[in-house]
Amino acid sequence: MQSPHKSVLLDEVKEIFTQIGGIFIDCTLGYAGHSSEILENNKNIKLIACDRDDEAINFSTKRLANFGERVKIYKSTFSNLLDKLDKNELKNVRGILADIGVSSLQIDKNERGFSINSNTLDMRMDTSSGISAYEVVNSYSHDELSRIFFEYGELKNAKNIASKIVSAREQAPIKSAKELSEIVGTKSFNGRSVSPAILAFQAIRIEINNELNELKNLLQSIKNSELNDCLVCIISFHSLEDRIVKNTFKDWAKSCICPSGVMRCVCGNNHAIGKIMTKKAITPSQAEIKQNSRSSCAKMRVFKVSR
Repeated sequence: MQSPHKSVLLDEVKEIFTQIGGIFIDCTLGYAGHSSEILENNKNIKLIACDRDDEAINFSTKRLANFGERVKIYKSTFSNLLDKLDKNELKNVRGILADIGVSSLQIDKNERGFSINSNTLDMRMDTSSGISAYEVVNSYSHDELSRIFFEYGELKNAKNIASKIVSAREQAPIKSAKELSEIVGTKSFNGRSVSPAILAFQAIRIEINNELNELKNLLQSIKNSELNDCLVCIISFHSLEDRIVKNTFKDWAKSCICPSGVMRCVCGNNHAIGKIMTKKAITPSQAEIKQNSRSSCAKMRVFKVSR
């Protein structure tokens, strides 16, 4: 089965995990683009994966059926996946991948409401739970909307955008992504290459799916676990996510955690849980971007846990 979604940085991901044995964890299985290739190219691993999207799980279960008992799939948020592993499984985890992005299929499906051209307003990764974009857009207060547009969309005119939404919904509920994008505005300004509507949609999606906290919780669960000799690979698609990953990996690599003003180390100088494997984020090649323009903002960072 061919995936309806193009996996970002596929060759680079395969290279990172080509030599590992034991258990490989795919925290964001999606349509199994990364996992199917890694299983095919590395006969020495078993896969434990999860996703929130029922459609993706059903597709990937069929796609990976030929790998038999080498595959175990959960419906779960990725921040909770490690909790589902038993002690023996945790001891044998040698690789973790999290591709923190929306799949092309989710974007392109009108009924999912992720695209600014959709006739619906949803944006939930798991359509069976949680509030949708419709509830956020039509029930959040002006201040709440301003907050998510400023914090998650990094929009300097967040208050103005919130005012336009509140004013519009007073006439009638906003029912479609297409209508919302027209209210927010699709024309870029202030030298930005991305339209305000896309950034506002990003902010709403992050709010609905708790995406930044999910990422933080995943990283915290890795730190708190007894994982060892394990490669952690995170692919992110916007600056907020990448900043979290970059700063977390820096903290993980610090041996001394004494305050900067301390004259002599008193912490024991043994707090590092591994080392950063990528000095700079790995980004897609021009050839990949030409084939898949949606990959252009992807950044991948890798850390080796070795306690």
